[in-house]
Amino acid sequence: MDTVSTKKHWKRERKQELTGSYKRKTNLQYREKYLIVDGYNIVHAWDELKCLVEDNLEGARLKLLDVLSNYQAFTKFEIIVVFDAYKVKGNLGEMFDFQNIHVVYTKEAETADSYIEKLTHKITRDYQVMVATSDGLVQLITRGNDCIVMSARELKEDIERVNEHIREYLSE
Repeated sequence: MDTVSTKKHWKRERKQELTGSYKRKTNLQYREKYLIVDGYNIVHAWDELKCLVEDNLEGARLKLLDVLSNYQAFTKFEIIVVFDAYKVKGNLGEMFDFQNIHVVYTKEAETADSYIEKLTHKITRDYQVMVATSDGLVQLITRGNDCIVMSARELKEDIERVNEHIREYLSE
């Protein structure tokens, strides 16, 4: 009998603790928005970039960064593009800005997937985070971190929609 009443008491206390501690501090629609892009996943998913990879991987990366830079100028998202560099011996990783977006090359033995997982876990409490990848495992993990997930196709469609808005704006 005591164990039943103890369990009820514990559940009541635990429920009260959880409801108070998990309330968001800010309204979601007013939080700063981040878009994290799995770079090579997108490069290999888009036909116009995939054909560039065969000739020049650097050219495909720069084309993706250029497209995302234009997209950022319209959407005002903070964009972080993550590229795998885990196979490069002695690589310490690299972060730099390309125009108005952030670029990350992972360190040796760190995949873009693991970097994105850690980053989303870290920043979703303070920011609204979207992740663009067609990798099912990364999508699953980042959804678990309370992120919005876009496939490579959905990102491309949204970029095309934004480009159409820009063309209409410039033609007026």
